[in-house]
Amino acid sequence: MAEIVIRRATQDDADTIAEMWLALVAYHQMLDPDLPGAASGGEHRYVRRLLERLDDPFMCSLMAEVDGQVVGYILGMVVDLMPDIFDQRPGGFLADIYVEPDVRRHGVGRALVEALKSWFREQGVQHFDWHVAARNTPGQAFWRSVGGREVMVRMHAQVEANGD
Repeated sequence: MAEIVIRRATQDDADTIAEMWLALVAYHQMLDPDLPGAASGGEHRYVRRLLERLDDPFMCSLMAEVDGQVVGYILGMVVDLMPDIFDQRPGGFLADIYVEPDVRRHGVGRALVEALKSWFREQGVQHFDWHVAARNTPGQAFWRSVGGREVMVRMHAQVEANGD
């Protein structure tokens, strides 16, 4: 594969990010129908919120290119978890990552994660968290390969109507 170029997202990436976000949501829905689908027009609201914060020093959105084509993106942010309640260690949250299916397992995801880790380091962040779908076995393997480990398991249950 050609060289992977990682760069900051720009306003010009709006349509590409929207398409990739829709593909990300659809992929997760295919894995598990209990995961939420995209609301009508949700991709436009997602991109608008992301683009409004391009200059936010606590958020980072990066694009991956191969041969001049965008093939992935990642979104991360610096977070604090109720500092008046919890002992704080600067932390980050990796909100979204998407890599086009035809270039997966070629280092694009790893390059995006490494670039985001570098940004986190610049922000004084000592760790970062993310969510991975329970049924996303390839995703879990990827996260373990970049040093991830399970810290907490998120559970899900239906609330049945009375009498069921």
